[in-house]
Amino acid sequence: MKKIGILTSGGDCGGLNAVLKGAALMAQAKELELFIIPNGYAGLYNLIDQDHIVRLDQQRLDRFDATFAGSEAGHSRVKVKAISNPEKYNRIKAGMKKFELDGLVISGGDDSGSVMVDLNQNGIQCIHAPKTMDLDLQTYSVGGDSTINRIAEFVHDLKTTGKTHNRVLVTEVFGRYAGHTAFRSGVAAEADCILIPEIPTDWDVVYDHLAERFTRRIRQNDVHSGTYTIVVAEGLKNADGSDIVDEGAGIDAFGHKKLAGAGKFTCQEIQKRMKADPAMPLFMKETGMFVEGIYEIPEVREIHPGHLVRCGSSSAYDTNFGFEAGAAAVLLLLDGKTGVTVSKVKGRKVEYIASEKAIVQRHVDLEQVSMYESLGICFGRKPVPYEPILREVDGVYERIY
Repeated sequence: MKKIGILTSGGDCGGLNAVLKGAALMAQAKELELFIIPNGYAGLYNLIDQDHIVRLDQQRLDRFDATFAGSEAGHSRVKVKAISNPEKYNRIKAGMKKFELDGLVISGGDDSGSVMVDLNQNGIQCIHAPKTMDLDLQTYSVGGDSTINRIAEFVHDLKTTGKTHNRVLVTEVFGRYAGHTAFRSGVAAEADCILIPEIPTDWDVVYDHLAERFTRRIRQNDVHSGTYTIVVAEGLKNADGSDIVDEGAGIDAFGHKKLAGAGKFTCQEIQKRMKADPAMPLFMKETGMFVEGIYEIPEVREIHPGHLVRCGSSSAYDTNFGFEAGAAAVLLLLDGKTGVTVSKVKGRKVEYIASEKAIVQRHVDLEQVSMYESLGICFGRKPVPYEPILREVDGVYERIY
């Protein structure tokens, strides 16, 4: 193996440029050449038509920072298996042969990882560096820590405007099937309520928690100031377990319907209960806020930080893991391993698992949720008692997410 291609795919996030640099620097150390395949799987499919691809030599590496979020290699959302061309795999192989690429390092999440598995099964040597800010792979993935930190900062900072206007603030964040980022960022920001896909929401439970905590804060404050914060994952489930989707928006390349309005839906459910609650106008009058016909219930606002949570800079943790994952991917290719996902680098040990196992979805541990329920956070259900099991362990606990 002398030349390797590298591509990134799916959603952008922190840590990806560290993956690129880690792979390139390890390739240099092993006297290999590493080339960028731009624009994800679209670029790989069209590689045969390109006249030139960029080698990540030291001069090119100096032109971007490993701590920048996003990817210098670019992205696209393309499912190779869904391409109608019956010669698609041969076309990809021909493109790789044109540039003498012996294997690929691919950094992506569950959708992108499934494409990587498909390519490997069709005779294209690949190693997977795990990437998804949703943290729903079996391994840790670059992007998760960076996103959690940014969401936590936004939610925490929004409390200043919430307290100024005595508002309930609902922040909608990414998380289609798993609520790891909403869960962890909400805890870090000391959000009052966290709504995740794993727990269908009982809106009466949410409202009871909100009404008690929100009104108490404002009543007890000497200038009648207070707020209540909710972090909701976009994959919020209705009480019956169904998704909230935009039925008119079609589906993406991987067959996913567009999720629609988790934050808006949350606001509507709260406002509906506020209007029906006879205690709310009395609270507004007691605290000097009530104005008939204009200001009869507190304001409930939704916030969509959207792509702000995945842009900007990478956390130190993601930068470290990105370097390790990229470097380890090159070492695995050199050793003849294919179709596997980098799991962890610990000293001289490079750990990996089969990619078809790595991309199996991992959900939030509901027993851990119950611990935070015991600390007073609402998760949209009646709190489940937390019954801890105490045990002593040898060694160091390594998984922080």
